[in-house]
Amino acid sequence: MDRRHFLASTGRALLAGLANARASGARAARAEPHAITLFLCGDVMTGRGIDQILPHASDPELFEPWIRSARSYVELAERTNGPIPRPVDFPYVWGDALAELARADVRIANLEAAVTCSDEAWPAKGIHYRMHPGNVPYLSAAHIDCCVLANNHVLDWGRPGLVETLDALHRAGIRSAGAGRDAVQAEGPAVLPARAKGRVLVFAFATPDSGVPPGWAAGSDRPGIVLLTDLSAGRADAIARRAQTAKQPGDVAVVSIHWGPNWGFDISAAQRSFAERLVAAGVDIVHGHSSHHVKAIQVHRGKLILYGCGDLLTDYEGIRGREEFRGELGLLYLATLDAMSGQLLQLAMVPTRMRRFRIERAPSNGVDWLVNVLDREGRRFGSSVERQPDETLLLRW
Repeated sequence: MDRRHFLASTGRALLAGLANARASGARAARAEPHAITLFLCGDVMTGRGIDQILPHASDPELFEPWIRSARSYVELAERTNGPIPRPVDFPYVWGDALAELARADVRIANLEAAVTCSDEAWPAKGIHYRMHPGNVPYLSAAHIDCCVLANNHVLDWGRPGLVETLDALHRAGIRSAGAGRDAVQAEGPAVLPARAKGRVLVFAFATPDSGVPPGWAAGSDRPGIVLLTDLSAGRADAIARRAQTAKQPGDVAVVSIHWGPNWGFDISAAQRSFAERLVAAGVDIVHGHSSHHVKAIQVHRGKLILYGCGDLLTDYEGIRGREEFRGELGLLYLATLDAMSGQLLQLAMVPTRMRRFRIERAPSNGVDWLVNVLDREGRRFGSSVERQPDETLLLRW
């Protein structure tokens, strides 16, 4: 073998070895001495139709232009996929996700509904999501550790509804991020112990382009959320400094952002620049959500950026339109990091489907669609996915 062929062969072997090392499977990632696994997902919408099938249903009255009762969403789903039992037990809706959630050290979800009995529907807002406080055990059944509340639905039932949401979650031992009784509380991180492996700090924000009314921003004496009004370099640096100040050795810092419209695969230059600057300055994961479907995944300087996690749990089953985005499909994201460095060791994703208001493993054709989308959209970021025999997807970067 001549020198050129030897170098080419050696180079190919090294590249193959590097690719295998980057996504070598859960066993190798978990064997790292400081490995920590986080469960992340997009929107968990527990209101409206979902709330109606749980043991403590809210008043079903709605103020939407075409549908006036939350029970209509249950009927739509039943016409599509068959009868849904009522009331269901609290674990029912999580379905096949429960076994996967048990693999994580910490579980973080974007809760896109108020947990309240308030009847103060936010005026001039067409959609209002509400779950009865008696149904909080539904979140506990999945061992959710932190609910991100910086989104465009948490104040659907007014400031009293937000305060009741905070109280209901905290009584159940579930921490929250991105909302509070005042700006100081809203801006502070949720601090999550991680099974004696350190801590996870969650900072949460929402941008106006995700549909957040400007009046929802928390103030010095006003409950609300943390509104991110610009994606400037200065704002990214300020957030990263706060995270670095709060971190202790072995801590992982997550910045969770509700941003962008519900539909479309576009990722703006501003979003990309903002996310890359965050991780370059010391944030370990950018957890993006708002899109009703999965979007591209990036690993920048060894740190994970999820631009849009897609919906995980909703009552949209049976609603027509936007079928090209396959909104019924979702992903359970299980990110394993080295807690000392924040470097991503592995991202495993479990494809799911909502059916009869319950999370199921996605069928083979749904997995095909997700693989194609993640490969196509990840190409610009140098990422792709590898399908495993059990239909789990592993990120390659």
